[in-house]
Amino acid sequence: MNLRIAAVLLLVVLPAMLWAGDTSRLRPPKGATVAVIAFEDLQCPDCADAEALLLEASAKYGVPLVRMDFPLPVHNWSFEAHVMARYFDTLADGKSVARSDGKGLALGEQFRRWVFANQASINKDNLRGMAERFADQHNVVLPANYDPKDVLKKKVLAEYALGQQVGVIHTPTVYVVSVGQRSAPLVETVEREKLFALIEQLQAAEKK
Repeated sequence: MNLRIAAVLLLVVLPAMLWAGDTSRLRPPKGATVAVIAFEDLQCPDCADAEALLLEASAKYGVPLVRMDFPLPVHNWSFEAHVMARYFDTLADGKSVARSDGKGLALGEQFRRWVFANQASINKDNLRGMAERFADQHNVVLPANYDPKDVLKKKVLAEYALGQQVGVIHTPTVYVVSVGQRSAPLVETVEREKLFALIEQLQAAEKK
């Protein structure tokens, strides 16, 4: 057996108990057989560093990138940014899908990418102003209170709780998942070769 494949198999089939969490709820979204699931913190430099690779993997292999909110308590503006991203997710044009930037990219996803790209320029004091600038550029409004009933806050907290159940401690924590299998996590440092090998392995397994 190819040593690379053997190594990947070990990552895929080792019992979940070896990485301390219950990953049974991590599954591809409807219509997909394999997905990359990333527990992220919008203020995390390692998450910003991993962004380009995750997008590359998603495009290269045609698998969805599922972002999960995991704002670390140590970061002072991340939680609010995640709630803002959830607000931009809600902006709709009368249809059941989130409003896009005209190129098919939903505004919530656009905002997350924008935050990672501008992370070094954002701080607790200017986050609101930076987000308003983003909203202006996309012809939408960021209300003074964009989550009056804490609905979006609860969604962020729910995904954070799921991350804790899975065993997430650091960000990014990245899993490659299929309907029946979940890889061991790639934590903090996401290596191209490991990520691509895991995707290839799970895609091959789904074709059998």
